[in-house]
Amino acid sequence: MAENFTYDFIGEHLTVAPGSGGWNLELNKISWNGKPAKYDLRSWSADHQKMGKGLTLTAEELKNLRDLLNSIEIS
Repeated sequence: MAENFTYDFIGEHLTVAPGSGGWNLELNKISWNGKPAKYDLRSWSADHQKMGKGLTLTAEELKNLRDLLNSIEIS
């Protein structure tokens, strides 16, 4: 059974990659269920009413990921 939840976008919608059918992979700052906002990476429909599975990170986790990505060579 699906769990009810709420979400509020805080700030801009940053498109990481365009997808098919109007869905885009986005990095957003979102408050889930009224809790402090976190960074969220997932696919969203154009109207932001539907979402795919994603990854939610605190600011510290996002900074650590950024530093790790900056330390590797991506080919």
